[in-house]
Amino acid sequence: MKYNNTWDLESIFAGGTHSEEVQTKLSTVKEDIARYADQLNAWNSDPVNDASTLQELLNKQEVIGKGLGQVGTFINMWRDAFMDDPYASVVIGQVMELSSEIQQLSTIFTKKLVAISDENWHKLLEDDSLQVIRFSLNEIRDEGKRLLSEAEEKLIAKLNKDGLAAWSDLYNTVGSTMSVPFTDKDGKTTDLSIGQAMNKMYANPDAEVRAELFEDWEKTWSANGPIFADILNHLAGYRLTLQDVHGREGHLEEPLEYNRMSEATLTAMWSAVDAQKQTFIDYLGQKADLLGMDQLGWQDVAAPVAVGETKPMRFTYDDACDFIIKHFASFGPKLTNFTKHALENRWVEAEDRPNKRPGGYCTSLPEFEESRIFMTFTGSPNDTSTLAHELGHAFHSHVMKDLPTLNRNYAMNVAETASTFAETIIADATVKNATSVEEKVSLLANKLEGATAMFLNIRARFLFEDQFYTERAKGIVSEKRLNELMVDAQKEAFGASLSSYHPHFWAAKLHFFIDSVPFYNFPYTFGYLFSLGIYAEYLKQPEGFEEKYIALLRDTGSMTVEDLAKKHLGVDVTKEDFWAAGIALVAKDVEEFVELTNSLRK
Repeated sequence: MKYNNTWDLESIFAGGTHSEEVQTKLSTVKEDIARYADQLNAWNSDPVNDASTLQELLNKQEVIGKGLGQVGTFINMWRDAFMDDPYASVVIGQVMELSSEIQQLSTIFTKKLVAISDENWHKLLEDDSLQVIRFSLNEIRDEGKRLLSEAEEKLIAKLNKDGLAAWSDLYNTVGSTMSVPFTDKDGKTTDLSIGQAMNKMYANPDAEVRAELFEDWEKTWSANGPIFADILNHLAGYRLTLQDVHGREGHLEEPLEYNRMSEATLTAMWSAVDAQKQTFIDYLGQKADLLGMDQLGWQDVAAPVAVGETKPMRFTYDDACDFIIKHFASFGPKLTNFTKHALENRWVEAEDRPNKRPGGYCTSLPEFEESRIFMTFTGSPNDTSTLAHELGHAFHSHVMKDLPTLNRNYAMNVAETASTFAETIIADATVKNATSVEEKVSLLANKLEGATAMFLNIRARFLFEDQFYTERAKGIVSEKRLNELMVDAQKEAFGASLSSYHPHFWAAKLHFFIDSVPFYNFPYTFGYLFSLGIYAEYLKQPEGFEEKYIALLRDTGSMTVEDLAKKHLGVDVTKEDFWAAGIALVAKDVEEFVELTNSLRK
């Protein structure tokens, strides 16, 4: 193998979950926290004589954050790669304990910023050393005005490790114990991990296999439905309580604020999606006809398309890496060289094996100023797109690593921009490299899988979660009602175009149980469409565009999305026409798919 498809975890901390290096690092972090606490408590923030003390405190925060982040990322990487390691949860508990301490100190720091008079605050920000982080400091201070008393916030921070974070961790623990039975055509039954079952269910070309797996998949999640219903209700209840006591109006205010976007932008985006969703519903109908079905079932939406004698395109991991490098090179040298470095230095965990968690992600090792990627590579074009997607995330972090730490905190919606842009480069390349009409149809279907996910699947997730939070504010929502809300949302988003739906999707989708970010859904659609706008600009004038692209990425941590779009694209994202234009670009792929498939029938 040219590229190793497993992480080099030993180069981070030797010894796995029992690593002595990990424990040494945690001890160092604990000592740093104590010293930081002493200096913070001694700081008289108003009147302000100079900015030096504030800068020192920010520097100490950075050291602590990087140290704790390094351990936290490592132990989560280990647990996700080896879900049968029971000791990982112990170390995660240690990290959570220190995180709680730093969260309490963060509250004190923020309240001291709030205590500074407006006059002194403006004088403070005139200092040259703070000018570059003015946006972030103002953001922290404005958010701090919502805080309760220091004692109350300290209690909340202490409770969180057995509240939001604990419920989220419980979801992961339960998921790690689950398996889905699968009987092959020879009658041999094996227990698949959740990740293996999901990959096989959605990517298998055999409709009978998909249907069988989907039935068992739904049964497996249903068997644990009461547990997951409790977890989801308590996560949401805890969050709603915090939002209420912090004076937030409605459950969307927090995620919108986190994503630095206005409700007008969100409304404009979803309005554009709803107005044009029929195009993608019609695509699913055409796909069903192509697969010999009256309607697609839930498990068939992402099924591979093979026309005639053409078999679905397959990649080895080496082939996928080389393909990505080759086509990134058509965009720019910086993205290409970065990708080579990441792949050659084992930044990616892609091996297809049991005991791995499902899904994929990109995470940060802050002390190394590097990223790491998690996925399971099974050989499909979709897996190649996923690898490109996560490399896009990593590149985003890479081009920002020389910025002040506070200016690197970009939100999820713009985070999905870089990843989707990279994925689009590869998706376009696979279609252009088709050697026949039949193969091109298959690859267009793979590309449109992403579009249907963004416009229909994620729309359903948002509709479900929005309604769930509305009902949860009035009391516990039963498992049965959660299933009803989920199916209703799927039917609204997909236009009742499917022959079967996934009632327990709310349980099977990890994103609903993430404690750190509420509404882990609409940012994906935002990033997808925003990246299409950037990609359209690239196609108009590709020469030298990489530098313009990097300039936009570098601003993502220090601007609202409205200002970012205005500065770098000259557009108003609170208007529906911007989003409609992006959707229209994807609609052209649907038109081509329909035209090609119709021509094959003549």
